[in-house]
Amino acid sequence: MEFHYLDRKSYRNKYSSEIIDELKNRFGNFYLLPEGGTNELAVKGCSEIFNGLNDSFDYFCCACGTGGTLAGIINGLCGKKFALGFSVLKGASFLRENVSSLLKSLNGTVFKNWEINLNYHFGGYAKFNDQLFNFINEFSNRTKIPLEPIYTGKMLFGIYDLIAKGYFSKGSKIIALHSGGLQGLCGLTENKKVPK
Repeated sequence: MEFHYLDRKSYRNKYSSEIIDELKNRFGNFYLLPEGGTNELAVKGCSEIFNGLNDSFDYFCCACGTGGTLAGIINGLCGKKFALGFSVLKGASFLRENVSSLLKSLNGTVFKNWEINLNYHFGGYAKFNDQLFNFINEFSNRTKIPLEPIYTGKMLFGIYDLIAKGYFSKGSKIIALHSGGLQGLCGLTENKKVPK
């Protein structure tokens, strides 16, 4: 792998034909992974999460940054179950349009069996507080499943809070996708941003 530095101005225009042509001239044919990894191939890949999974659940939940994972989940559900995304970004009402656009470009269908909850971002991307840390530590101690505060910790906090508030009907079966992010956890604890 080779990294290529872009200054701020170039980075802001990273999808412009000028920047893409410059990269093609320098590197030849290449595959551009968009920020957040969301593109049509990523959505197709996330649609396959359900391969081999039985359908004895009511809700499928995931954390949302760019919306690609949620779009794939919605596509994979084919309108049969409900998908619930938890935005990790503050002020992310644009995610609804992103997900709709991804679904339209993939197969022309926008299913109605989904929603994005915007209430559990804890101040925005990579922002967190003691309430979230306490939940993560308690959850991890009880279940032996490690969480991180950027994505999955926020989603699970939201799920537990919504259960307590009666959002899900009694007896509902909920699947929560642990999408990782643990690789950054050591850096957060070493820098004392996260309690151990």
